[in-house]
Amino acid sequence: MKALTLALILSLPVPRLAPPAKLALTPAKQQESRKGGRWHMAASGHAVFCYGPVMTMPQAQGGLLRVATFCRGDMTMVPLKD
Repeated sequence: MKALTLALILSLPVPRLAPPAKLALTPAKQQESRKGGRWHMAASGHAVFCYGPVMTMPQAQGGLLRVATFCRGDMTMVPLKD
C-alpha cells in the first residue's frame, strides 16, 4: 500500500514556478506618480513627499504645530520642521 501511494505521488506532475516578470518604470510614469505633491522637511529630519495641504494644528500644551497631510508611506500627518 505504501509503495502504491509513493508511486502515485511521484507520478504527479510538478508545476514549474517562473519568476514574475519585472515591470520597467519609464520616466513618464515616475513623473505621473509625483504629480501634485511637494517635498517637506519633517521634524525628525527626514524629507517626506506629501500630496495634501500643510495645516496648522493645535497642540495639547496650547501651541500650534505645522503638519503636512497625506504623505507617502501611509502617513496621514507628518509634523514639519520650522
